[in-house]
Amino acid sequence: MTIDSTIVSFDNEPLMLVDSNDVIIGYEEKASAHQGEGRLHRAFSIFLFNDHDEVLLQQRSRLKPLWPMYWSNTCCSHPRKGETLTRSTSRRLQEELNLEAPLRYLYKFQYHARYEALGSEHELCSVFVGHVPGRPEPLFNNTEIADTVWLPIAEVNEWLSDDRINTTPWFALEWARLQEDFAAELKLTPGL
Repeated sequence: MTIDSTIVSFDNEPLMLVDSNDVIIGYEEKASAHQGEGRLHRAFSIFLFNDHDEVLLQQRSRLKPLWPMYWSNTCCSHPRKGETLTRSTSRRLQEELNLEAPLRYLYKFQYHARYEALGSEHELCSVFVGHVPGRPEPLFNNTEIADTVWLPIAEVNEWLSDDRINTTPWFALEWARLQEDFAAELKLTPGL
């Protein structure tokens, strides 16, 4: 279910350019930072789990310049200039899905992925997880999200390997690491 079409992400918002140690080395407008091979910038990803052994996934809006209509993790974005990751993750979860949850930082990794000839993600990405009771229905912002689904954790690997389902590259990388290094914390059964 959508809430509205309020624009919450802007091409001219300054992203934090960082070195591989996550030290800020400057700022660049979002659109420019994603052109060509992209400039390394700070980002975050969130995985929201419920007590039905499900994870909330989103299908990116067709308005997204990179990976439109691809399925991805619950929420991902960039902290704004002067904003902490704690503040930005909470803000973005609310703006995109109208949901709140305590979030726990797990790890940080660097990746680079090119989308056709349109641009790249080149991010130093901090990964967070959160847990919610029940199965809350996201009231998503349709400028960011086309659809959502609570997917059983046991089915995520099938989605990621199904050529008929387009998934973002960072989603696959992050999910593999969650299973490998954080299975116990996420209550994942080995081999899922």
